[in-house]
Amino acid sequence: MAQTWEAKTVQHTKQQDACAPGPGGAHGSDSGGARGTDSGPCRPRWAERKADEGPGKYAFLPWLLMGMGAFSNVIEGKTGNPWLAGLGLLAFNSVYITVVWTSFNPRLRHSRRPLYALGVLTAITFAIALGFGGDWFLFFPLLSLASGTVRALRGKKLAAWLIALSGAAGYLTGWHNGGPGAFGVGYGTFLSGTVTATVLSLFDTIQELNTTRQELARSAVEKERLRFSRDLHDLLGHTLSVVVVKAEAVRRLAPRNLDAALAQAADIEAVGRQALTEIREAVSGYREGSLSTELDRARSVLEAAGIEPVVRQAGPPLPPQAGALLGWVVREGVTNAVRHSGATHCEISVHADEERVRLTLTDDGRGPGGSGAGGTGLKGLTERLAAAGGTLRSGPDGRRGFRVTAELPVGTGDMAGAEEPR
Repeated sequence: MAQTWEAKTVQHTKQQDACAPGPGGAHGSDSGGARGTDSGPCRPRWAERKADEGPGKYAFLPWLLMGMGAFSNVIEGKTGNPWLAGLGLLAFNSVYITVVWTSFNPRLRHSRRPLYALGVLTAITFAIALGFGGDWFLFFPLLSLASGTVRALRGKKLAAWLIALSGAAGYLTGWHNGGPGAFGVGYGTFLSGTVTATVLSLFDTIQELNTTRQELARSAVEKERLRFSRDLHDLLGHTLSVVVVKAEAVRRLAPRNLDAALAQAADIEAVGRQALTEIREAVSGYREGSLSTELDRARSVLEAAGIEPVVRQAGPPLPPQAGALLGWVVREGVTNAVRHSGATHCEISVHADEERVRLTLTDDGRGPGGSGAGGTGLKGLTERLAAAGGTLRSGPDGRRGFRVTAELPVGTGDMAGAEEPR
């Protein structure tokens, strides 16, 4: 599934690169629309808005046709002072477009500019409605529509503003026209602003959810990459150490015991074949190690390195998930003992009961890197056991030696938490 997410992310990135502007091109601003240019394979953003992006600024232009009645009266000379009326109509349309444009501009939508423009539009609306009456009161619903696009008025502020505006529009319409049309103008004023704000808020929420989904997809891909790199580190680090140790044994034994050297060489071949199988399983995501297999392999590796192994195991059989995680601990601890400790004796003890299992790996060497600090592998294992509800402690054991202790609940579930990356 992680590979599917990664493929989708790469495809999305390629689509964005294909629509990037040329050296002389430029992107416009809109409400988070997709990138595009006005020429070439990519169409303008307003022409390729996705369904979940909601209405854009151009969707609010046709509503200006509600003022056609007032415009017709100006053209036919039915309105007194036609030049003043035409100027008021032009001013309203211009400021209305300014309010909508600034409300959808990503750089301006959260500034004070849309509010200032809305204030000017409110003054113009009251002036032309009271000055000319009749069809000019239909500009109140348009004012409410523009108010619904302003982000700074969302929530309680917008509700209070729309109640006051619709009340004033209904009262002035009734007062100026003697009663008819007052309810329709007041109700239309309240409804247009409420519906606009509700729809835009809904699509803003959808956009946030889509953004969150994309972030989760990127996070899933990153976690899968880290899991894969961690497993390869643990697999190859141990396997290569085994190959080096057994190759050194072949070099030591070849001059005096050819049969023993050939046996070690056969072990190298077997380890290589097993490593190929484990890597394929790791790539497929299905690798699940076995504690008994790791203990047998640890005994063989320690003997080949000249370290005396002592392995003890007591208690009921472990679930596969718990055994797989403890197998990683054995693998990492033995690798450190062979590569860094200079030990001559190593003891591995596993004790389990019905609730918990405890694994202890002790050697008489000097520990990883000659200090009591664990390496990168031990740090990663500490986090993996913690995610499964267990603990891992490592450090010096008395005057000389190093000890790794892992405790884990027997019922570790599906060990999902153990697959968290370092």
